Amino acid sequence: MSVHPGLAPFPAPPDPAGLPLPPAAHPADGVRLLRAVPYAVRDGSRPLELDLWLPGEPPATPPPVILFVHGGAWRTGLRDDLGPRFRTWRPGPFARLVRAGFAVAAADYRLSGEAVFPAQLDDLTEALAWLRTRAGDLGIDAGRVVPWGESAGGHLAALLALTASPTPRGCVVWYGATDLTAAPPRTPEAALLGAPAADVPDLARAASPVARVAPGAPPFLILHGVRDTVIPVTQGEALASALRAAGSEAVLRTVPGADHLWTGAAEQDVEECFTASVDFVRRRTR
Repeated sequence: MSVHPGLAPFPAPPDPAGLPLPPAAHPADGVRLLRAVPYAVRDGSRPLELDLWLPGEPPATPPPVILFVHGGAWRTGLRDDLGPRFRTWRPGPFARLVRAGFAVAAADYRLSGEAVFPAQLDDLTEALAWLRTRAGDLGIDAGRVVPWGESAGGHLAALLALTASPTPRGCVVWYGATDLTAAPPRTPEAALLGAPAADVPDLARAASPVARVAPGAPPFLILHGVRDTVIPVTQGEALASALRAAGSEAVLRTVPGADHLWTGAAEQDVEECFTASVDFVRRRTR
């Protein structure tokens, strides 16, 4: 039982590892969707949920898992949104990933208006642990996981890949921030940290993927628009350089003419970013 000052005792939150899974929807041929599955239920906080995109029929070999992390400047966003360039795709990008042989877990995390860093990384670490605990129920191979994130989600996916144990098989980062140590006031980065970086230098460093790179880091695919006016391409270049200096694989693909969210990129370039990411995950999870 949990006790809050001034309140009568009330039951502790349920353990998500023991909750029943919801009934499946079928948003596309050959695809099952378990929507809004709780993976963390904490006292005094909203439940955190994820959507699970799975093969329509369990395959003979459990599929590897893409843990998708949404963007939105750490303060907004939808867990099932890969970005505006993909909202009209039919079938959608997650259904395509399932048809390509993967399971997809698209997870919530606490936003900066709810909690400051490292809450977001703690949440995704818990989501990864939940997937490993429930792998048998879900019919997935949680030993073959690749985080994939865009924008703020790319930043968090990179941190997860660099800190999780056991180490994920790889990481896909789309136009993510990688160095928060110079975050000025009144920016999304400062809101994530709870203060300008100059006031919390140790926290800013802990929140910077470039500072968390160490020998043994997993392979990364980093994609970034050359004309990104929100998160400069130099952020992607810095992460690639740090990984290579540590002896890890880092493939950096820059997209000419592309601003943030692939704005301004040709449709063919957007398709190629998606295809390159799928090919990378496939290689890393064989």
